[in-house]
Amino acid sequence: MARSKNKKAAPSARQASADPKSPMHRCGLCGKSDRPARTECCGNWICDDEDEYVLFSYARNSCYRNHRRFTLCGYHHAEEHAGSWKRCSACREEFETELYVHYGTNEYNFEKLENPPAFKPTRCAACGATINLGEDGYSQRGEEYWCEGCSAREIHRLLGQRSGSEPNSRLQPPTGARSPRRPPRGGKKRARRG
Repeated sequence: MARSKNKKAAPSARQASADPKSPMHRCGLCGKSDRPARTECCGNWICDDEDEYVLFSYARNSCYRNHRRFTLCGYHHAEEHAGSWKRCSACREEFETELYVHYGTNEYNFEKLENPPAFKPTRCAACGATINLGEDGYSQRGEEYWCEGCSAREIHRLLGQRSGSEPNSRLQPPTGARSPRRPPRGGKKRARRG
């Protein structure tokens, strides 16, 4: 049996919950109404756009993914905790206070955490710069946090000690060195000078 080119794909489980006869639904985060779906965690209307995320891009361009991955509501649902995420002691214990507050109050939430707990800002163990754990790049070494710049310098230092040379020495020729010439095509003929 030949397939029709105009045949539409079956709706996803998220889209199936949207009633096409109901009034236009809009994403509760960005306001768009292109492909509305309900979240699995809280049932709010949201863009069904997780397929637009490119793996390892760390982009924040998907309303659905952002809510699922970067909120206490999404985490609470994924971990199958009971009750409301706002009063969940298991969720509270899973995160540093700064991250708990970030996941409960960021722009990917439909409802924000009321009266979030206070916390001291996280500081880089090497340079003392403030690190925003919810937004900045950082690494953790034991109980210490390192900002992105200090982390990079430490990695280069450690790699340099391990190989016995500078970490980038394999990537760049030494100063004053010529790049190797390619042999001429076609065997042992000499290259013409021009």
